This record gives sequence, C-alpha cells and structure tokens, in this order.
Amino acid sequence: MQINRLFEIIYILLDKKMVTAKELADRFEVSVRTIYRDVETLSGAGIPIYMNRGKGGGITLLIQPLRN
Repeated sequence: MQINRLFEIIYILLDKKMVTAKELADRFEVSVRTIYRDVETLSGAGIPIYMNRGKGGGITLLIQPLRN
C-alpha cells in the first residue's frame, strides 16, 4: 500500500540520512520509477525531501538541526 511505503521511506531517510532510489525499490519490491513518484508525492505534501540523480546521488531529507 502506498501510504505505508511513503511513511517507511521517511523513517528510512531519518535513519540512514541518504539512500538510493534503487535501494528503496529493492526494499519495497517496486520499480525505481515508482520510488521517483513517491518522492514527488512526499515533496508535494510539504516534506523537505531532496533527490540528486546520477553517480553519487541519492534521496535525502533536508532537516536542519534544532537550535537552542
């Protein structure tokens, strides 16, 4: 189910900081294109997610540390 996958993607990114679309596609047994669509959905929902394609690229959350 897509909503579960979207939440899991966020949890994975919170834990690993950066992950490739291929790694996520393998994990969820979907296509890389589906992961790209999921990233677009998360971005459209206001989640600060960033994707850099190509060698050395990946998907990451843009989270700034809290300041005191």
